[in-house]
Amino acid sequence: MQIVILAAGKGTRMKHELPKVLVPIKDKPMIGYLLQAIDDSSIDGRPILVVSPDNKDIMKETLASYDCDYVVQDKQLGTGHALSCALNGMNGEVDRVVSFYGDHPFVRPETIKKLAEYKNGAITMITTIVPDFNDWRKNFYHWGRIIRHNDRVEAIVEFKDASDEIRDIKEVNPGFYCFEYGWLKKNINKLKNQNAQQEYYLTDLIQIACSQGIKVSTLSIDPEEAIGINSKEELEVAESLIK
Repeated sequence: MQIVILAAGKGTRMKHELPKVLVPIKDKPMIGYLLQAIDDSSIDGRPILVVSPDNKDIMKETLASYDCDYVVQDKQLGTGHALSCALNGMNGEVDRVVSFYGDHPFVRPETIKKLAEYKNGAITMITTIVPDFNDWRKNFYHWGRIIRHNDRVEAIVEFKDASDEIRDIKEVNPGFYCFEYGWLKKNINKLKNQNAQQEYYLTDLIQIACSQGIKVSTLSIDPEEAIGINSKEELEVAESLIK
């Protein structure tokens, strides 16, 4: 089992000099909550953090108390490219790869354990369903939407690529996955960057799996646990919910 945390993002939208995942919530880097939850889950004692060339040193220094490996994503070409960078550093003994984003501080140890141990095909992903996009839940409005047909996941459509009809869907994607290593290694190079961002989306692996007739398994979590942080406003929401 290998856990990967995508953590190369800058704090630009948060108007902060620190890398985004090091911005503190209640005096603790937001990624620290996730690293602690991973440690408490007892799944993988040494997760891989994918970082950028200019944040590698400060990440290592700030997170020195956590047992992590670091992989550098030389160019910011998207989440799919980031995971492929981590794959290059793995050996053949890995059976499954669990992927998280470093700006989601509230993932529980039980969820990490359940996702990692849910052996049901090539891909298992976490989703969350919101009743609406009002109040603090407006944070979820710009997330990718889960497209289903007869209850089976068919694709994830990123917000910037979504029609108004798709944006009305209330099941959204926090971005937590468990991949069978062999399938992931074979298919990650099939990702294309033909989208609004011209990036290699990790989410497109879902569509690749569906095109191969592979069922994508899903586990659902509460919106509070799924919260991600991309702005000062979202940081304030997170601080209001921290125990």
